[in-house]
Amino acid sequence: MTYILLLVGFALLIKGADYFVEGASKIAQSLRVSPLLIGLTIVAFGTSSPEATVSIIAALEENAGVAIGNVVGSNIFNITFVVGIAAFLNPLKVESETIRKEIPFTLLASVALLVLISDVSLEMLSDNFITRSDGLVLLLFFAIFLYYIFEVARNSREQAKGKDESVATEGISKGKNILFTLGGLAAIIFGGDMVVDNAREIALSFGMSETLVGLTIVAIGTSLPELITSITAAIKKESEIALGNIVGSNIFNILFVLGSASVISPLAVDSAILTDVLLMIGLTVVLLFFSRTHYKIGKSEGIILAVAYVLYMVYIIIRN
Repeated sequence: MTYILLLVGFALLIKGADYFVEGASKIAQSLRVSPLLIGLTIVAFGTSSPEATVSIIAALEENAGVAIGNVVGSNIFNITFVVGIAAFLNPLKVESETIRKEIPFTLLASVALLVLISDVSLEMLSDNFITRSDGLVLLLFFAIFLYYIFEVARNSREQAKGKDESVATEGISKGKNILFTLGGLAAIIFGGDMVVDNAREIALSFGMSETLVGLTIVAIGTSLPELITSITAAIKKESEIALGNIVGSNIFNILFVLGSASVISPLAVDSAILTDVLLMIGLTVVLLFFSRTHYKIGKSEGIILAVAYVLYMVYIIIRN
């Protein structure tokens, strides 16, 4: 039965992502805003809802390791494996704005997290914590990001005013596409939950430890919506949605998810996670470098990113 539920979960993920990307791209057309903007907001925040749920519940249960590890592990998975597989299937075109602003903002969020969790090194305290005040700082950064998004949306709509609106919105039913998007998102979240729960049960039955399951299946499982959505978007040649989804998700995970979780309950930081955060920063720099080469992430670069995640997984297994 567990295996059947696992397959049902994957089916919901795949079909839900198909409807979600289709609906989101049509909404972008009807609102006359760029698909990248939709990827950074509706798609990114939607596909990050599993990470938000897991980390906030973990904070409520005072399980800081799961709350922080889930976010950092998911972000590393997004930068490497998700972008890598999507780029391998179809090279991802990168907008100049993404290179100059969105990816650097992801890097800024990652560095801010590193500074906030380095209490022992920077403030000579006995332990590392993400305190409630640290959480408010992260949420403030998130508010700045939202302001930037709203400005981009306003400018995008102003640029569209000179175009023929009848062409932009021809044959597009807003209600139908909103329904498709929400229905697809619900299927993604529900399917992802089924996959995580049943894969975890199968893994434990094979003798894997809870810690190893948390570092691998939980982090990967909560990122399945990003993976399936970005792959679907890449196949449909919606590269702006594919990349915007990852960039927006990583910003959302660090600033909103960890910010909210630490405001709910201060999070004790395991010193081992500092290595993973440093690795996350390094991989974000690599993503920025790859994005600057011909304004696209090609197949060979996608393979390098995917292999980097496999090596990271080997390192995690050996470390634990």
